[in-house]
Amino acid sequence: MYGKPVRNRCGPRHCDREVRLHLLGNHRGSHWTAAGDRGVREGGAAAVRPVSQETGQGALSIHEVLERVSPIMHIAEGFLPQGHAVAWTVAAAPFVVHGVRALTREVKAHPESTLLLGASGAFTFVLSALKIPSVTGSCSHPTGTGLGAILFRPPIMAVLGTITLLFQALLLAHGGLTTLGANAFSMAIVGPWAGYGVYRLLRRFDVPLMVAVFFGAFVADLSTYCVTSVQLALAFPDPGTGVVGALAKFGGIFAVTQLPLAVSEGLLTVLVMRLLTQSSKGELTRLGVLVTGAGSKEATVR
Repeated sequence: MYGKPVRNRCGPRHCDREVRLHLLGNHRGSHWTAAGDRGVREGGAAAVRPVSQETGQGALSIHEVLERVSPIMHIAEGFLPQGHAVAWTVAAAPFVVHGVRALTREVKAHPESTLLLGASGAFTFVLSALKIPSVTGSCSHPTGTGLGAILFRPPIMAVLGTITLLFQALLLAHGGLTTLGANAFSMAIVGPWAGYGVYRLLRRFDVPLMVAVFFGAFVADLSTYCVTSVQLALAFPDPGTGVVGALAKFGGIFAVTQLPLAVSEGLLTVLVMRLLTQSSKGELTRLGVLVTGAGSKEATVR
């Protein structure tokens, strides 16, 4: 299962000291020991990087995974094993295709909605391009997908979110093309559907509109990172506790900054929605977010 030390796809590492994996415990010997090019030795034997049977490349510790993620938004280009990247792309494709059809119908039937569609996409692009440093060298960011999901429903948001991720990969080097499917599945599909589901559930129980909007945006943000943690855990399981152990560690690390970010995004989405109720009341009424009757307005359940 293990072979000679190899260089990973991101290029050589130039470090003079051994990087120990504190999250998983200090395992002696060759397992999960990262050494620099100078060949750091431990216990009289050269530190050896485990070789993945699937990719033939050096397996990465959770600490190294977070080091690689830290300077880049989303999951980086070429970071996931090939099989995982293909699988997530296949899983995301039907949602995006369905979303393209829904978006086409919306634009043809209501050309006036293009301005609000563009604003929803821009909101997602700007928020998801913000990089907030997290613990252990990782990073977090808002997603901005909850607003578009509430306004236009998740299928259309799947397209807007995927386009956002594509532009960020090409223009900002955030994420990547090979990992576009994985990033789209977490941020453009699961996030909007989870947030919209919570929004509808709360409105069904007559929760005030802005409260439902807050929790919809909050859940859309948080669920994105839950899925990202699952994706990373499946690709880089803990050698001792497997996928479950890795999931607990990834999720715990991201939660430190993502929980307050989700709260902040929820509040910002409420602010934007309040502005829209004043400037685009007619459009929100057509979309079913608002209903005007008897001198009052309230959101309807779609």
